[in-house]
Amino acid sequence: MDEDAPTEGSSDWRNRMTISVQEFAKIVGVGRNTAYQSVRAGEVATIRVGGAIRVCVSPLLKKSGAGPA
Repeated sequence: MDEDAPTEGSSDWRNRMTISVQEFAKIVGVGRNTAYQSVRAGEVATIRVGGAIRVCVSPLLKKSGAGPA
């Protein structure tokens, strides 16, 4: 996981509650389609806000070993 990947709208994505699927794709180093496939497969914790799908940061950090256990 590229923890220092540039993101839209925030200098540090780890301090946010959610990120976009596109930001998730950049951070983990996969393409947009692969990121959406992971979302559909339930491999990534997400919520819907209006019509947008948002990736939950806390579970992502825990999975990567970068967050609290």
